Amino acid sequence: MNIHEYQAKAVLRDFGVPLLRGQPATSVDEAVSAARELPGSKWVVKAQIHAGGRGKGGGVKLANSLDEVKREADRMLGMTLVTPQTGPHGRVVRRLYIEEACDIAQEFYLSALVDRETASVSFIASRAGGMDIEEVAKKSPEAIKTFRIDPAPGFTAHTARGIAIALEVKGDAANRVSQAVEALYSAFIARDMSLLEVNPFVLTRDGRLICLDAKVVFDDNALFRHADMQALRDPDEEDPSEREAATYDLSFIKLDGSIGCMVNGAGLAMATMDIIKLYGGLPANFLDVGGGASKEKVTAALKIILSDAAVKGILVNIFGGIMRCDIIANGIVAAAKEVSLSVPLVVRLEGTNVEMGRAILAGSGLPIISASDLADAAAKIVAQVKDR
Repeated sequence: MNIHEYQAKAVLRDFGVPLLRGQPATSVDEAVSAARELPGSKWVVKAQIHAGGRGKGGGVKLANSLDEVKREADRMLGMTLVTPQTGPHGRVVRRLYIEEACDIAQEFYLSALVDRETASVSFIASRAGGMDIEEVAKKSPEAIKTFRIDPAPGFTAHTARGIAIALEVKGDAANRVSQAVEALYSAFIARDMSLLEVNPFVLTRDGRLICLDAKVVFDDNALFRHADMQALRDPDEEDPSEREAATYDLSFIKLDGSIGCMVNGAGLAMATMDIIKLYGGLPANFLDVGGGASKEKVTAALKIILSDAAVKGILVNIFGGIMRCDIIANGIVAAAKEVSLSVPLVVRLEGTNVEMGRAILAGSGLPIISASDLADAAAKIVAQVKDR
């Protein structure tokens, strides 16, 4: 689950992470009022969307007066902000964050993430932080250092020193880096984050080390432990189809292809998407209906897939263990009749009650294409959508 920068900073502040003062705003008047309450005579107006690269898209601006705060807030609120991470469609700005300004001497990059290969948390640090960190990663990968945190001892002084050396800071600044990184690690673990990114992490001209930006992603599987974090969810920033899927407890992620997928089991869903690509197609979504889906759940899943105008065909791939093939078949038939199915539908069923499921599909009177195995199913659906 993603949250906004201002929410991420509120979470991190509880752990002693060094931050500047700021306030969120949802209107121009609130933005100006926030600036008045903050110290100094310069402020930064930041658009709040669930995407990085806001500065490149004009979503982060320095304001040298209250009039400039007002002008930038009026410009940003309601605008469609396009960044390298939003895609060409962009995202509508509904919230701002007004933050006190600081005099930056050096920008660094710092992040923590769950490293699947080592089953641990790893920190990534670079002296070359800022808006062009992606280019640094491409052109100078040696400038980016990784530090694995052994889960047994946890965060140690040795790791802290290593990160300070990677950032090339010394003396008191190195000690402050250590304190900041330890606080970030504590927040990461305590709040079950899967990603915590600070870009830039800055050294100011008066010697302070500040987390100037913050991106936090929580592990969805651990949200049941954090009701307060669940409350930070912003439905306006989520894809409507993904929101709808969540109400039915469906694992759904919208993609950019033209072949809708409905599968039971995350591993099988990944394999299904892979084989679609192998045969020359592109999946339009990841959708796992789970191992015990009901007829209603299957119907909802098919409706969500069909709500995507880019979908030119659908592949249903079910291996029935706990999930019975006859239930899946009834759900497919019910949904197809309810939405007036207008795209090719290829179904591969295998497992519990498979013959009953196939009989239900065959007797439905619908133009459903049966497949004998996954390769056959992929070949058939790619052929069906090729000229559509």
